[in-house]
Amino acid sequence: MDIPILTSQLHRPETSVGDSYLRFQINADTPALLAMKYVQEVLIVPTTRITPMPNMPECILGLFNRRNRILWAVDLALMLLAQPIDASSQQYHSAIVRVGETPLSLIVREIQGVTRVTSNVQPAAGESTALLPYLEGYVWQQQEKLLVLDAKAIVNSPSLHSY
Repeated sequence: MDIPILTSQLHRPETSVGDSYLRFQINADTPALLAMKYVQEVLIVPTTRITPMPNMPECILGLFNRRNRILWAVDLALMLLAQPIDASSQQYHSAIVRVGETPLSLIVREIQGVTRVTSNVQPAAGESTALLPYLEGYVWQQQEKLLVLDAKAIVNSPSLHSY
């Protein structure tokens, strides 16, 4: 059974200042943001609902069905940071993103809600070279550096199309 979360936070009045971003933890040490214009839905997926697929890149956990659509589930921590998500978990936190006609389920450690960013996104600096192609930059919020991820770069990543 899927349990949608954050549904009341996904649609906010347009009168607020700043751009809307989904805030989440890629892993225990890495907070990140993703522009809400690409986020379709946020949900918790039991691990038993994901069907592993052979001969796929390691970061692709498998497929699952959501609202009569088949979605690829991608371990974002493994894809971007070469650190797999906790395998002992009984459920995954998923952000379903859509770029053009391509939907993708990004599996992350924890989804923390929607936040507004009023400051400019700073160019990426000091991040690993493997992470740079997937970054728009970063912002500071409450003395915390938040990575701003590029949804288009993630969905079109060569690591997802190397099978």
